[in-house]
Amino acid sequence: MKTELHVPSDLRFLNVVETWLLSSLEIALGDSVDWSRQSSRLRLVLAEAYSNVVRHAHKDQPHLPILLRLELQNRDLALEIWDQGQGHDFSTYQPPSPEAKQENGYGWLILNRLMDRVEYKLQVNGLNCLKLEANLKEGTQP
Repeated sequence: MKTELHVPSDLRFLNVVETWLLSSLEIALGDSVDWSRQSSRLRLVLAEAYSNVVRHAHKDQPHLPILLRLELQNRDLALEIWDQGQGHDFSTYQPPSPEAKQENGYGWLILNRLMDRVEYKLQVNGLNCLKLEANLKEGTQP
């Protein structure tokens, strides 16, 4: 299954994005997945990734669209989030330390902890792509 969504750079559309993602997955996978566990994880990942594009990549440019692409093969999920911002160089990223009481910088850590694979491509045909991959394991439901 493949699907995509174009949305404005506006945090008010976060619910639309979450509904699109979870509904698409539930239609494709039905009751074979533990949605209470998976939906919490996917909502947090999506909220972090989408809000970063709105607040940082497209800051003060709400007219720029965000493109989300979803691909599902068996239980392997691949979600791409494309933006038109300047991009960010993660090669120098250092996870925040609890002692520093740092306010920012947790997003990349959260994404990498919750997803099986996280990849960021800077400036591909003028766009940046955050690719998030995970295997949606079978649930405990009959």
